[in-house]
Amino acid sequence: MNVENNSKDTGASTALMTDMYEYTMLDAALQDGTAERQSVFEVYTRHLPAGRRYGVVAGTGRILDALADFHPSEDELRFLSDRHIVSQTTIDWLEHFRFTGTISGYREGEIFFPDSPILQVEGSFGECTLLETLILSILNYDSAVASAASRMVTAAKGRPCMDMGARRANEYAAVAAARAAIVGGFQGTSNLLAAKRYGFKAIGTAAHSFTLLHDNEREAFQGQIRALGKGTTLLTDTYSIEDAVRTAVEVAGPELGGVRIDSGDLGSLAQQVRAQLDSLGATKATITVTNDLDEYAIASLQDAPVDSYGVGTMLVTGSGAPTCAMVYKLTERENSAGVMQAVAKKSVGKASVPGRKLAYRSYHNGVADAEHVISGAEEALAAYAPEQDWRNLLVTYVDHGQSMPGHQGGQAVLDAREHRAKVLGELPINALSLMKGEPVLPTLVRSI
Repeated sequence: MNVENNSKDTGASTALMTDMYEYTMLDAALQDGTAERQSVFEVYTRHLPAGRRYGVVAGTGRILDALADFHPSEDELRFLSDRHIVSQTTIDWLEHFRFTGTISGYREGEIFFPDSPILQVEGSFGECTLLETLILSILNYDSAVASAASRMVTAAKGRPCMDMGARRANEYAAVAAARAAIVGGFQGTSNLLAAKRYGFKAIGTAAHSFTLLHDNEREAFQGQIRALGKGTTLLTDTYSIEDAVRTAVEVAGPELGGVRIDSGDLGSLAQQVRAQLDSLGATKATITVTNDLDEYAIASLQDAPVDSYGVGTMLVTGSGAPTCAMVYKLTERENSAGVMQAVAKKSVGKASVPGRKLAYRSYHNGVADAEHVISGAEEALAAYAPEQDWRNLLVTYVDHGQSMPGHQGGQAVLDAREHRAKVLGELPINALSLMKGEPVLPTLVRSI
């Protein structure tokens, strides 16, 4: 894939991609003098979707893109003022707002588990609290899609999976889903905006309507081949698949690129089509299958002569888990004496672990065996020495307001896809199972 970097500001403000209480909390904190207290917020999930063995982090690059544009416009400030959402004091504070804090966390494509400190945001309470909804909306959705995509790629056993889910999602979510699918291991997308923005491979040829437009299937195939060449992929299930395959080879010859099957018993049909293509001399023509595929349907086709999969609805909806249930919690803050103090919720079933975090993964004979989360004060964590075989899971994304290079744009997505494949291969083999089970690694949390 050719990639391009589109990490610069788009000019469209993201400052209202929030819930209202983030601005009302800021307003109250500015008025009572606590808004400038240094704070550490953490993103984590208390549990994976039922039966899932792992999750895949995706969306951090998009957070950095959105963060660059997180400064209210004059029109947005007027809206906040006219609706009496915040006071004039807060309007004045927001006029020149830019995030000046520090963000660290798991890199895109990294595997995560319950209680993994996926992202840590440090700065004043005022600037950190404004980012809650923006961060969670991106990470929850993108990671859900990437996690589902990863399972589908595993089920495909090396055969390419392609994103065809744009029409099954919100128009903006479709672009995000295409990006997350690539992180999860997909090879291309039908979404042209995603392909343009990130340099992804664009895929697609024709729908049933193109065949129905013509007086007969032969004329439709001739028109498509005339425009796109013999290497195109022809859709064969508008009428009779057997007749369509015969016509396709007659029109394109043995150089026919491929056929797509979008209905019926995909396994049996793929077997029949493969035999027919071979008998007609189109031995190099590929077979793509579509039609509401998920990881289980793909797994059921492992023995069928299928060359690639087009996945739509189940991809963009996280294959039944459209969110990762991530939360954004304050874990440390400056007290009235100016001293940093660990804090935590004690709510039943929702208790949080206080303090900022370090995160490592340990290995035995080259296979990951545990996630280690170390919490404590900044000084204690700075002096902490992990075991020799532990891998540090945290990277710095933003350092005192400055975004670090290498995490945005198309190349970062491809790097994340490569990283996912590598670290997934380091997990115990049952991580690849589609059967319901517990997280494949335990998360061991320790305070120092």
